[in-house]
Amino acid sequence: MKKLRVIDLLKSTDYNSTTEIKGWVRTKRGNKQVAFIAVNDGSTIHNIQLVVDLANFSEETLKPITTGACIHAKGILVQSQGQGQTVEIQVSEITLLGGADDTFPLQKKGHTLEFLREVAHLRPRTNTFGAVLRIRHNMAFAINKYFNDRGFFYLHTPIITGSDAEGAGEMFRVTTLDPVNPPKNEDGTVNYKEDFFGKSTNLTVSGQLEGELGAMALGRIYTFGPTFRAENSNTPRHLAEFWMIEPEMAFYDIADNMDLAEDFLKYLIQYALDNCKDDLEFLNTMYDKELIARLQSVVGNPFERLTYTAAVEVLKSAKKKFEFPVEWGTDLQKEHENYLVEHFKRPVILTDYPKDIKSFYMKLNEDGKTVRAMDILFPWIGEIIGGSQREENYDKLVARMTQMHVPVEEMWWYLDTRKFGACEHSGFGLGFERLILFVTGMTNIRDVIPFPRAPKNAEF
Repeated sequence: MKKLRVIDLLKSTDYNSTTEIKGWVRTKRGNKQVAFIAVNDGSTIHNIQLVVDLANFSEETLKPITTGACIHAKGILVQSQGQGQTVEIQVSEITLLGGADDTFPLQKKGHTLEFLREVAHLRPRTNTFGAVLRIRHNMAFAINKYFNDRGFFYLHTPIITGSDAEGAGEMFRVTTLDPVNPPKNEDGTVNYKEDFFGKSTNLTVSGQLEGELGAMALGRIYTFGPTFRAENSNTPRHLAEFWMIEPEMAFYDIADNMDLAEDFLKYLIQYALDNCKDDLEFLNTMYDKELIARLQSVVGNPFERLTYTAAVEVLKSAKKKFEFPVEWGTDLQKEHENYLVEHFKRPVILTDYPKDIKSFYMKLNEDGKTVRAMDILFPWIGEIIGGSQREENYDKLVARMTQMHVPVEEMWWYLDTRKFGACEHSGFGLGFERLILFVTGMTNIRDVIPFPRAPKNAEF
């Protein structure tokens, strides 16, 4: 007998055939003659209904089949007489695979998202998190498909690194040294020459710098992996461990970079609309009534493109009073990003930021004051992509690194790409969890990753 998943059974028209299903009980209800058991196996947000004639089963068999239990059922697939499903199974055999006592925390009632974070090991069994995780899978697949279909190569950049790509210094240290009595230098500092790698190393905040090396050989690459930031922030938009997608392209200028990023985002959102219909409709109904319309709007409209300087003028002329004042040279806050998106009623790509608020690797413009950076701002999310054309001129790059106190000697390998066959190149980074926030309509980034890592939170 072929074992089918719930998603397959619900689509089946092979009525009156013998079938079987394994899954977890969501609900159990009934009367003295019949029991109705809703079973889900994670393949879809929808449950399949099992119809159990109580005359054929002992109370001892059915009593432990409660919410949360895992069961194996066999029976006949028939057209459903009730509302809400097209088929159901008339059960002939039922076996308890794993019971769930009355301490099972996900009983049939409303649970807050805050509570579900406390039981993150079980929350994938809820409709909400099943939907989010299926969408997350589909987005990961779509990312790889998009780049593969366009001739990009997937480059695995290191998780352990000796460099700080962002220059922020908020990195997790990786060491095998004794935490109580590490070896010391004569001046009392820790002697990292005695460490595993012979130097101070950290968890990466970005695969970009190594990605540039790959682009200088393979032409077009992308990375997709975990990144880490030891930022003591407990906001709904920050995680200590998160995933990044970072393409790097040789022979791309800033305009090429913007075109790719816009096309990439539209592709991903359309893929979700095409392949995650049931899950999106559930989230649209339960959490965000404008979710699907917002996704369709992003796909259906060109992104607005303007310079940082022009954006500052728009903000300064706004009638709205901002918490953070806006002047040329200041970094934009989320309230400013949200205003720009609402003002233009579409995603916005900002370019040509002041060099003093951007990273050392971004290419200087001719004015000497701005760099060829780009940020893509999305409705409600704010910045979803950050990127730039990279500085390919060796002398200019060294000067910027020196000015920004980036250790030139330690970055010799990065500078070598500017000495040996340098070329125009660009890239960007997309925060995967921010993409999932936008696609699902969830409001806290800890609810779009299976096991969130944040300050004072490394459970599960």
